[in-house]
Amino acid sequence: MPLFSKDVPAEEQKRAESVWEMVRTLAYAIGLAMVFRSLLFEPFHIPSASMRPTLLEGDYIFVSKYSYGYSHYSFPFGSYFKAFDGRLAERTPKRGDVLVFRLPRDPKIDYIKRVIGLPGDTVQMIDGELFINSKAVPRVRGKNIGYHDTGVITWMNSYKETMEDTGKSYTTLDMTGMGEVDYTDTVTVPEGHYFMMGDNRDNSIDSRYQNEVGFVPKENIIGRAEIILFSIDPASSFEFWEFWKYPTMFRGERFTKEII
Repeated sequence: MPLFSKDVPAEEQKRAESVWEMVRTLAYAIGLAMVFRSLLFEPFHIPSASMRPTLLEGDYIFVSKYSYGYSHYSFPFGSYFKAFDGRLAERTPKRGDVLVFRLPRDPKIDYIKRVIGLPGDTVQMIDGELFINSKAVPRVRGKNIGYHDTGVITWMNSYKETMEDTGKSYTTLDMTGMGEVDYTDTVTVPEGHYFMMGDNRDNSIDSRYQNEVGFVPKENIIGRAEIILFSIDPASSFEFWEFWKYPTMFRGERFTKEII
């Protein structure tokens, strides 16, 4: 069936058809972008220091949505209505994975932390050292790492921590063994939940704070952090057109860096 009648001038028909073609192309593009974002990868920006040194403020990352299957939070507007229960094509996170999840007390907020405790595990901190199932997680002291915050350099102890069951190693920071949550009671991770912690152990609101984060339900998981797409120094001051500032604005060494 023709889009226009024969009474409409040919030039006007052509102009209207061109507009319609643009609208249709834009709709296809939006649809593909929504599928890509909902089912494959979603971009996130790192706003805080809680995952230093693995992730820095100003990192822009890609999170794989398919790694652990899908919950209603995986899809647009999932924080506002629940389309289904549980997870589709569910796969279990491993200890040491870095993942994005919806904050249990406010599902509109995204958090990124590292998986520490699986369902049934016991978790405890003693003098800043992590114990899982009553066994200390092996760690090796590394060099001190300095960060230029609020005009002064803050030096922090670093440790290479290794999850023995997966072999995954990563670096954590610890300013003191006497921090607010460097000593905790032993807690047992409930079925269907995970215990999450930031790598910056003295500067991370995570599952150690039961009233703030607590145990994370599996349906709140969005996906696994895979790669740093690019990184911008948040201390940079620039306008988009000031291209001569780009070399100092971008952290080139972090581009396409795998997240471990």
